[in-house]
Amino acid sequence: MKSFFRLRKFFIENKRYYILGILSLIIVNSMQLIIPKILGWFTDSIAEARVSQMGILLFIAFIILLALIIAFFRYLWRIYVMGNARRLEYTLRNMLFRHLQSLSSEYFNRHKTGDLMAHATNDIQAIRMALGPGIVLITDALFLTTIIIIVMAQTIDFRLTIVGLLPLPFMAAVVTRFGRVIHRRFKSVQEAFSQFTDRTQENFSGIRVVKGFAQEKDEIENFRQVNQHNVNMNMHLVKIWGIFFPLVQYLSALSFIIVLGYGGILVMNGTISLGDFVAFNTYLGMLTWPMLALGWVINVIQRGRASMDRINTIFDEIPKVKDDPDPAPVENLEGAIEFKNLTFTYPGISEPVLHHINYAIPAGKTVGLLGRTGSGKTTLMNILLRLYEPPRGTVFIDGIDIRRLPLKVLREKIGYVPQDNFLFSATIKENVDFAATGRSLEEIENYTRLAQVYDNIIEFPRQYETMVGERGVTLSGGQKQRISIARALIKEPKILILDDSLSAVDTETEEAILNNLKEVMANRTSIIISHRISTLKTADEIIVLDEGRIAQQGTHEELLQEKGFYQELYQKQLLEEKIESTG
Repeated sequence: MKSFFRLRKFFIENKRYYILGILSLIIVNSMQLIIPKILGWFTDSIAEARVSQMGILLFIAFIILLALIIAFFRYLWRIYVMGNARRLEYTLRNMLFRHLQSLSSEYFNRHKTGDLMAHATNDIQAIRMALGPGIVLITDALFLTTIIIIVMAQTIDFRLTIVGLLPLPFMAAVVTRFGRVIHRRFKSVQEAFSQFTDRTQENFSGIRVVKGFAQEKDEIENFRQVNQHNVNMNMHLVKIWGIFFPLVQYLSALSFIIVLGYGGILVMNGTISLGDFVAFNTYLGMLTWPMLALGWVINVIQRGRASMDRINTIFDEIPKVKDDPDPAPVENLEGAIEFKNLTFTYPGISEPVLHHINYAIPAGKTVGLLGRTGSGKTTLMNILLRLYEPPRGTVFIDGIDIRRLPLKVLREKIGYVPQDNFLFSATIKENVDFAATGRSLEEIENYTRLAQVYDNIIEFPRQYETMVGERGVTLSGGQKQRISIARALIKEPKILILDDSLSAVDTETEEAILNNLKEVMANRTSIIISHRISTLKTADEIIVLDEGRIAQQGTHEELLQEKGFYQELYQKQLLEEKIESTG
């Protein structure tokens, strides 16, 4: 089907497993078809007293042998078909994760974590069910239905077969109609589950804020509402499914009623034997399962289609930031940065965030960046990292348009410490060497010394093997910042960006870190963003941003002589320091 077309490569590579599984299933079904004929023959033999005690024993032995053959091949089709479905689940989950990793930051601004988690769990499970049990159900429905009808018509009685199958067209109409409705309703179920997952994930992530504001009661009520919506959507589906399944069973039961009446007359008239009548009813009973399987398969396949459609929507997303078709043949950077008339607007926003930025940073220089909240400082760094694409011809590194630089080279050569110091739920050692440089413990210790966090780490019972909680929750804000700095330094980047990453440390620690950075970044470009003048005053040059424009630029001493935001902030912070020292 069109929905599953994206999985064609997997089907081609694993077709032998599906073929072997389906062949094993057909063998099982074929063996089962022999049993009614044997029962019919055995019934006639008993009725006519043509069977001996030895014949009964042989009959029992044959049935046991058939059961063993059926069990063996049933094991095979479960291994091949269901095992292949598990491999599909593994492959699809990897495909989804790989694609999500390729998408730009802007995509994750528009989509919540809980929703994406629902895609990776519930939706993929529904697809696995469609392409595992669903294939078994389809094979049963098509093969058993076809063969049983042929056997009943050719070996027992054609008229009785036609009469017994009268409800079949009605069943086909019911299955078709209900299938469309189930597809729509299951899609709503999956969307409701996404909202439910998102609310749960967001609440757990922000549990400290919830408790800090005593909002447990309100959050419980909010959760109850999304939970109720999830139940409502499921009940909406269950209602239609609840009608569908009994209706299919009812139409199947009609066949039995018709056959019992008409078949009984044929037996009394001598048209068919009692054994044939028993065999026919056994076949008809076997036909009930594929009819029910058809109902199940519609449900399972429609659920899988709905989920695959949702995942295809993600796969159809094209990364906004990607390598240029003609990338520059660059493997290293020197660190010279230049902005040429850069004006930038976020997707979906009408007003530009940055206006006509013109500035050059020579390689190896340290530049401070200052400005009010929302002035565009972090945006400028996001553009430098190509988390967002700038217009062509506006940002250059080493004289090369940044959009022509390979993303891997660009980001490997930039050490970035963001405002949000995200740490993973792993050991301190793993967090510091997140770039997988393969540094020894001794080297890792050296970088944590430079970041002034070594003394804190060795106080922990397990030191560098200490597990930090989710998002580094077991560490203080200052410790997280300094571990993030060590994580950036260990890459030995050509460009180091510190985005307000010393705000949670005291001035003494800040000064020690900055002194260490002077040694480490002596021949490397550094951009330091801060609201503290003390952090920026030793920079080679300082830029002041105001409403996305460069309002001032110069050295610390030059800016102190110039009326403006820098001078005002310096005097304000100087006064605060005096008040603190006399307090």
